[in-house]
Amino acid sequence: MRALKLVGPGRLELREVPIPEIGDDDILVEVAAAGLCHSDLHILHQGEQWPFFGTTMGHETSGHVAATGAHVTGLTVGDAVLVRAVWACGGCRPCLLGRENACAVNGSRSAFPLTPGIGADGGMADFIRVAARHADPLGDIDPRTAAPLADAGLTPMHAVNSTRHLLDEGATVVVIGFGGLGHVAVQILRADTAAAVIVIEPDAAKRAAALAAGAELALNPDTGTVATLLERTSGYGVDVVYDFVGTQATLDIAAAAVAPEGAIRVIGLADGAVTVRASLEGERLPWGVDVQRAYGGTSADQSTVLRLAADHAIAVDTIEYPLAEAQRAFADLEAGRIAGRAVLIP
Repeated sequence: MRALKLVGPGRLELREVPIPEIGDDDILVEVAAAGLCHSDLHILHQGEQWPFFGTTMGHETSGHVAATGAHVTGLTVGDAVLVRAVWACGGCRPCLLGRENACAVNGSRSAFPLTPGIGADGGMADFIRVAARHADPLGDIDPRTAAPLADAGLTPMHAVNSTRHLLDEGATVVVIGFGGLGHVAVQILRADTAAAVIVIEPDAAKRAAALAAGAELALNPDTGTVATLLERTSGYGVDVVYDFVGTQATLDIAAAAVAPEGAIRVIGLADGAVTVRASLEGERLPWGVDVQRAYGGTSADQSTVLRLAADHAIAVDTIEYPLAEAQRAFADLEAGRIAGRAVLIP
């Protein structure tokens, strides 16, 4: 079979490798689609010390069950499935409390839980081996378009669920960046909360798309952005900021616009920072603000994503590339030529 391997810093190769052998608790999935993410670009450009060279790329994968292990129940050959992006152990204290994205066995303080495409072979291939408990049935959802739900759906869903206590009727939230994850976040917020949504996005076409997706206002980031946000909330600030970019400029907007006891979710992987000062002098954050670096999500988050997708309340805009043209897809993503989510089709 073919598999897209990260073979060195900035180097991808589509190689012929054996079809994976599965264990008793595994399934073999014939890949229908594998999504590309900006985090894949970060992985691609890691330095020589990156420990996972030789791994098959891809943490957003959907397909059909091609074979099942002897102990597998609930899934049969031919079933359409979504492969989870967080491969937690399922038995540690955080997992048993429903916090699989903070798994204490397959993750640590400095490392996120095991993720296909990083520490294990991912889905940019013809087949992927998966523990059966890390695959969710898709039902009538088309696996050809479902792959990005594993991250572009899961990650914003987790960020929304972690702030749900702030999303009552009358709440105002900000989504920064209407890209692969941001465009799904707006749909989730409109479908599953009562909050008014404001999008901040420099691209005019994406701002128009944000309004079509349900945002009440779409702003071009400039020197008047914070003033506009404060004016919309009578000077109090917005309840939540979901930053899908993560630059210093976007996080500065978040810190200057968030309300007391509000929340900032840092989801983008740029090099910005939110500084919390113990002193009263120079502090920009209001009292009580909850700042969290968001990673992935839980099985409960994924269930909600799949419910919304099955109800046609959310959908991922996808652009298809043949697996053989993966290099072109990565180049288009890096050049900013992709609106929504690129998927590789074997």
